[in-house]
Amino acid sequence: MMEILDSPVKDLWRIFRIMAEFTEGFDELASVGPAVSIFGSSRSEPQDRYYKLAEQTASEVARAGFAVITGGGGGIMEAANKGAADAGGKSIGLNIELPMEQLPNEYQNLSLHFRYFFCRKVMFLKYAHGFIVFPGGYGTMDEFFESMVLIQTLKQASFPVILMGSDFWGGLVEWIEEKMRNEHQYIAAEDMDVFTVLDDPHAAVKVIVDFKETEGRSGLDLPPGMKKSQVLPIK
Repeated sequence: MMEILDSPVKDLWRIFRIMAEFTEGFDELASVGPAVSIFGSSRSEPQDRYYKLAEQTASEVARAGFAVITGGGGGIMEAANKGAADAGGKSIGLNIELPMEQLPNEYQNLSLHFRYFFCRKVMFLKYAHGFIVFPGGYGTMDEFFESMVLIQTLKQASFPVILMGSDFWGGLVEWIEEKMRNEHQYIAAEDMDVFTVLDDPHAAVKVIVDFKETEGRSGLDLPPGMKKSQVLPIK
């Protein structure tokens, strides 16, 4: 009985904790300038070619004047933070509390800590001028498909979503094209245009730079009243 009575109180305090996470995140990230969120597996080792590719890509992103935002953990996240830091850029980690402890990597020069995934996800989007998604598992797929949903439903501005590693992503893209689009028409033809599969870090950065110069928007800056036909496809 006591636990039942205490539940609303716990929920109230949870609301305050959520507000605090949003407040801290907005306050800390408001001045970072344009940023690129980089995602990928936490299990990639330093000798892995995707780890090295992520490090190189983040370095190029930082040199182009963007802050790099990652989930703050190991693997691809560590590689991206390392690349950005080594290039003299802003290397940001949005760390999450997990049952299996995630240790923040040592290459962050701005580190935030979150208890709630949804607060953390808003921070990935709020200041992003692009997403770069490296090979990964369920968490990586979640970030990729959530970005697709938000762009498709106009809950955020259309910005570049780049899948790095054609050999990894090729099968998934083929399945999306054949099953979701052609066989069942669950998505439209233009929904295939909101992401790009690349292997070259320079090409990835060029897509993001060109889009920023053309559109000048970040992830949650969709102009009021914009219609789907007004959102430029990303090719």
